[in-house]
Order: sequence, then C-alpha cells, then structure tokens
Amino acid sequence: MLPVCFSNPNTVSTNSPQSPQNLTTCAYLTRLCNSPTLLTLTWSKTHFSHSLTIHAADCFCVTISLCPSAFSLFRNRAGSKSIDLSRTHHKKIKLYWDFTRAEFNHSSAEPDSSFYIAVTCNGRIEFFLGDLRDELTRRSGSSWNRQLGQLTQLSRREHLFGRRNYSTRAQFMGAKREIEIECGGGVLKVRIDGETRLVVKRLAWKFRGYQRILVDGMEVEFFWDVFNWVVDKGSSSSGVFMFQLGDGGVCPEMVGPEKRLMRKSLSAAVTPVVLSPSPSCSSVLQWADESSDCGKSSSSSSTRSRGTGRGFSLVLYAWRRRE
Repeated sequence: MLPVCFSNPNTVSTNSPQSPQNLTTCAYLTRLCNSPTLLTLTWSKTHFSHSLTIHAADCFCVTISLCPSAFSLFRNRAGSKSIDLSRTHHKKIKLYWDFTRAEFNHSSAEPDSSFYIAVTCNGRIEFFLGDLRDELTRRSGSSWNRQLGQLTQLSRREHLFGRRNYSTRAQFMGAKREIEIECGGGVLKVRIDGETRLVVKRLAWKFRGYQRILVDGMEVEFFWDVFNWVVDKGSSSSGVFMFQLGDGGVCPEMVGPEKRLMRKSLSAAVTPVVLSPSPSCSSVLQWADESSDCGKSSSSSSTRSRGTGRGFSLVLYAWRRRE
C-alpha cells in the first residue's frame, strides 16, 4: 500500500461546493518499453463532462474527453496521441483509443463493452484494456507483445456520494461483487452480495477500525475511518473504507479530476489545513499498517485471500451529501 490510500481528506464545511460525480481510479501493473510501469486510469463523469485521465509516473499524463457533455448525443471519434519522451528518444510511445460505440452501465464513468484503450512502445502493443482487439490491430498496424497476458490490477479507488447508503460493484476474487456500506445512527454496516458481513456499533468511539471478514470462505481485511463524520455531523465530508486482499495492492497518487476534488474539499475545510508536500504523511495509514500486521502470523493460511504477492486493494471515499 502507498500512503495516499488513506490520505486524510479532512473535514469539509457545509458550504463545500462539491457536486456529485462518478469518479474511479484503477491502477495496473504493466511493462512499457521493457520497464515495469504503474499505469493508472481515472474515469470521471459529471453532469457536464466525461473524461479519462491516463497517467504513468515520471512518463506521461494524458486526459481524453469521452463526451463533451453527459447530455450530448455525440461521442468523440477514435483517437490517438504520440508521447514525446525527451529523456528517451529511442522510445516512441503512442496511445490509441476508441469509445465511439462504448456501452456504459447506468451512470458509470467506465465502459462495459465495445471500446479499447491501448499503449504502444516502438510499434508494439504493451497495454490493452477493452474488447476490440482486432479493430485496434487493423487500425494501428502494431504487433502484440507476446508476454501481454491478463491485466494485473493492483487497486481500485472510488468516490461515492450519498447520505446514508453507499453502494458500488467491483471485480475482485474472481467475481463481480455488490458492495454496500450503510452508516447512520452511530452504526456501520457492510454488505457484500446482499449478505451482512460486518456491523460496528458506537461509531463515536470506534470511528477508526480494522476487522477481518470472510467472503466465499476467504479472508479479506477491512479498514474504516469515519472520523470526519463524527467530529462534524453537519458537513458533507467523507468517510474512507478499504478492502484489502492478500498483501494489499498499491494506491497511486491522485491526478486530474480526482486531485481537484480532494483539493476542493481541503480548501473548504472549517479548520485551516496545511497541505503537506506529499500525501505520504498520513498517520491513518500508519495505524492501518500496524493494525493489519497484528496477528497476521497466527492467521490460518486456508483463509488468506487469493492474492498474488502484490495483492489488491479497493478504497472507497464515501462523500456525505448535505441534507
């Protein structure tokens, strides 16, 4: 895990100008030009815009407009972009995408089918997401990296908006899971696939915690932090929840619309907040790491998550709407 997983969004005042949106960041481990690369895709959708930000640390950051307006009947055409890496002239990176026929589920910012996004290096496809492989090959004329197999997703981070109930669907442990978090009356309830997995009472005293839960007989570590909700009940602040499998995945830095959302909430805080140069200064994560280490050695191997050495993390920022 990286500290930004639990970067404290701090308290947001009732005058916070936040607007509900669908915002998701997925981190993938891939290889670009023979170098291991953490590639993040941030999908963002509001009433007025729909975009995808692709970010590779110390390499490039590109934002693609998927649709000028959520109410528009027209989507952008298939596109491409060449990346100029001044430090590595022998490496030619190019992005390809096509969302002209993409199918979206309800208000989701992520497409379900009929799309692709790809990254090539020196004419070889090294990252691919979507289901239109043949169309990409015909259009780009690029060859496929023989080692390009199933994508390794390390983490998923979502921003949810609601008053009491927060729900989402996420792929982990080999299946699409329905996840619901209910928080009200001093009680926290966590449901997965309709089954209640955890109930925490007296949140005023247990505003931060850690618990292992079982999903299909396998162990998942769950962390929660609702301190902002406890100290400022009238605000539109966020609670943070994390599901961790295996050894835990990484949580990349926030870029594009996600970074703007967090800065917006910080600037609206009731108490003046001093932004640290790096979001790694998070006491919450230190606590989470210590908690997750406690008793791990005594945990039965038969119930540990089906994770690779890197594992997977699902982080949910639940933003409370004003009444």
